Amino acid sequence: MLYAIISDIHANIDALEVVFKQIDEIGVDCIVCLGDVVGYNAMPNECVEQIAARGIQTILGNHDAVACGIEEPWGFNPVALAAAVWTREQLSESALEWLRGLPDALNYGPFVAVHGAPKNHNTYIFSWEDILPHAYFLEEQNCNICFVGHTHTPAVFSTDGALMMGKQQKIKIDRDRAYFINPGSVGQPRDDDHRAAFGLLDTDLMTFEMVRLEYDVERAAKRVREAQLPRFLAERLTMGR
Repeated sequence: MLYAIISDIHANIDALEVVFKQIDEIGVDCIVCLGDVVGYNAMPNECVEQIAARGIQTILGNHDAVACGIEEPWGFNPVALAAAVWTREQLSESALEWLRGLPDALNYGPFVAVHGAPKNHNTYIFSWEDILPHAYFLEEQNCNICFVGHTHTPAVFSTDGALMMGKQQKIKIDRDRAYFINPGSVGQPRDDDHRAAFGLLDTDLMTFEMVRLEYDVERAAKRVREAQLPRFLAERLTMGR
């Protein structure tokens, strides 16, 4: 099967629509979303509606949890807090209900999907050392691949500690090694590349491919400014940071 793995849309409808267009042209068998559909950007209801309308299985992200009231924004920085409060006020009842029903993890057989670290969507994974406390999770889930989001930074971490960054287009997956893979962010990339990011996993060929797409960043930034969200959120879209 060919899976599209998307994550961290963060209410950026302009990036999401470009990603969906490419995914539709590719003709994938299944789309998996690693969470944070909302937060930071200006179109939360529209992003929820598009994800829900497609019936895409989605993990609960930390911004999703705060936006729908499951959690409070303890530890959010002032910019993230302002965006979280704004988002909570904007969400429709149907969007709130949809977000509240999202799971913390999904197992697809060949791989498992979470948002941050396994069993904690607030924990960041930036290195193999960050993964070590969670390595047991793959054995528990009976698979060798765990997809994670949250950092907005594309990366492939393998058992030997090697780090293969997302700008490498395609890698071969060894069934005898463990992998934690971050497909990057659709709506707010933070790897000095403003382009929307997502991944493709082919479980027949056992390959993973990173995809980057140009989208109308200025239109997305303009929406942020017009919504009177913190201006930094508009600026970081153009910087890819």
